[in-house]
Amino acid sequence: MKTRRHLTALLLAAALIASPALATEAPCYRGVNLSGGEYGERGGTYGTNYTYPSEDTIGYFAEKGMTIIRLPFRWERLQPALGGRLDDDELKRIKDTVGLIRKHGMAVLLDPHNFGYYDKVQVSTAPATDSAFADFWARLAVEFANQEGILFGLMNEPHDIKATDWLDAANAAIRSIRAAGARNLILVPGTAWSGAHSWEKDVIGGANGTVMLGVRDPLDFYAFEVHQYLDIDSSGTHPTCEGADAAVEAIAGVTAWLKRNHKRGFLGEFGASTDRDCMSGLTKIYATMSDNSDVWLGWSYWAAGDWWPANEPFNVQPRKGPERPQMRLLAEVAKAGAGTCSAVKPVGK
Repeated sequence: MKTRRHLTALLLAAALIASPALATEAPCYRGVNLSGGEYGERGGTYGTNYTYPSEDTIGYFAEKGMTIIRLPFRWERLQPALGGRLDDDELKRIKDTVGLIRKHGMAVLLDPHNFGYYDKVQVSTAPATDSAFADFWARLAVEFANQEGILFGLMNEPHDIKATDWLDAANAAIRSIRAAGARNLILVPGTAWSGAHSWEKDVIGGANGTVMLGVRDPLDFYAFEVHQYLDIDSSGTHPTCEGADAAVEAIAGVTAWLKRNHKRGFLGEFGASTDRDCMSGLTKIYATMSDNSDVWLGWSYWAAGDWWPANEPFNVQPRKGPERPQMRLLAEVAKAGAGTCSAVKPVGK
């Protein structure tokens, strides 16, 4: 009984805090990460070591008002040899999943979930050179070029790579995508896990907020992807949210940076438990992005997926029993939004 009363209080508090955000138009991309394709080692067996989301899971989030799915996968599985062709079977699995997501009316953010590495070799270091990274993106871009609703996320959370080196790698990939004729929207992360809280700090080889202004896209059709968790160290590894206020400030700081530099942003990962501070922080973050949809293209919550552990505090995967408070809040904010973003830049613009 005590637990039920506590949960009810959390929901009521979240709803009260959320109300102001619902009065404004939310960013057009509002969704979740569907985890599973990035599981296991490169040689893992599909259906045993890793998986992609089922249509039931995809349909559930579509019904909840989500407009985008961030779809993680492993670079090494899709391209078993650097500079080599894409694996037919893995590419088909990704294409089939993309088809299901599009069938349910949602956009897809393709996400090589590799943290700036190929196997254990850091991007920009032989053999995972900038040219190898660009080759991978040229091959993938050809497969999805100019398909409406398909966004390209260059890389999940590069880390331990100098900002200047990462900029060179990102620009090489962007050049190859455009050379392949793809006009899809590109999401560009920073180094240092692409953390919003450190965006303007010199963590390694320069601050993202300074160095990444050097992104060069011939079409000027890109946005910056940042991530932000609400726990004490912004790692997303703790169930409590002592860092909630700092996370809210971090998103406000990136918002100001985007406006100041006439850029656009996407919050690719964020998540929290049902802890009261967590729910309050999530609501404030939604409010900031909704109030500033001129610079925020959207967000994707971490995480869900058919194999996502039921005891994971951030989990919003549908299970037997009532929906989690985070999912109720996600759905409330998602359905308050309106409008769509184009994922492909029209020719001549």
